[in-house]
Amino acid sequence: MSALWSSELWSSDLWVQRALVLGLAAGLDRIVGDPWGWPHPVQAIGRVIGWGSRAIQRLKLPPSGERRLGVILALGVMLGSGLVGWWAVHLAGMVHPMVGIAAEVVLLASCLAGRSLRRAAEEVLNPLAVADIPTARQRLALYVGRDTENLDEPEILRAVLETVSENATDGVLAPLFYALVGAFLPWGSVPVALAYKAASTLDSMVGYREAPYTHLGWFSARFEDGLTWLPCRLTVLTIALLSGRPRQVVRLCRRDAPADPSPNAGWSECAYAAALGVQLGGRNIYRGQVKEKPLLGDAVRSIECDRILAALALTRRAALLWLGLGVSALAAAALWNNQYISF
Repeated sequence: MSALWSSELWSSDLWVQRALVLGLAAGLDRIVGDPWGWPHPVQAIGRVIGWGSRAIQRLKLPPSGERRLGVILALGVMLGSGLVGWWAVHLAGMVHPMVGIAAEVVLLASCLAGRSLRRAAEEVLNPLAVADIPTARQRLALYVGRDTENLDEPEILRAVLETVSENATDGVLAPLFYALVGAFLPWGSVPVALAYKAASTLDSMVGYREAPYTHLGWFSARFEDGLTWLPCRLTVLTIALLSGRPRQVVRLCRRDAPADPSPNAGWSECAYAAALGVQLGGRNIYRGQVKEKPLLGDAVRSIECDRILAALALTRRAALLWLGLGVSALAAAALWNNQYISF
């Protein structure tokens, strides 16, 4: 392992390359995003999870057996995703170094969902702008789990803002956090970010308390919660700082977020609600069943389209801040490495 950290391997060029990959990947996500119909790593991860979960369920095991195989499935998918990402970059680099860098940029950009999140919001907001409520409901149903058939405009707007604020952590800032962590590790950003995306996909597919995933998905749900805990808290602090009212945002989060059953979603949503001066949560209907979610933030303002656009802008600014800090740290490492070698 010591060879992985030798000054010969960790040259200044490598630090610069990793900073370049991070910047280009963020730019690619911002400009292109995830075009419809294009192959995506998450699709492949989802197919593996679907195949594995169905195979386990066909065994008709007792709860303890499903739990054990659920652990194996989760760890296998996460480690496998990271390993496949590492091999893809390694093999591309064997063709030509520039091809390897291009593979890193594309794979890492696929882990970030900034443009996709904005596109999803706009697909619902655009029909609302012309009072086309039925189309807005139909498009919203593609992105949320709640029943949308009878939602009025204020409830549609609340659903969009809740989705934007929750997925700011899961889809944008947490993957970026692990990409930045990976940049300082021997394996690089891609394997670490892909492993996190696999954990997030596992949680979204099998991490439910309800049957048939109660036992199969318990580890996936808890492990993803653990992985997201730190980037979620950093998101709260970042949004609080960017809001210009950090103490108020943190105070409201500490007051309201613990009431949410999720250890992360409530904090992320509450940070945005407090920063924007709106209130999230309330009555939702899932498959005909009414569920009351805790109220997050104070209703200083009503939720309008401009609040959703402001939330997207906050996410973009937070990602740029993290990216700038990460790239600066990599640049500092390159400078230190030059001085160390010269000395």
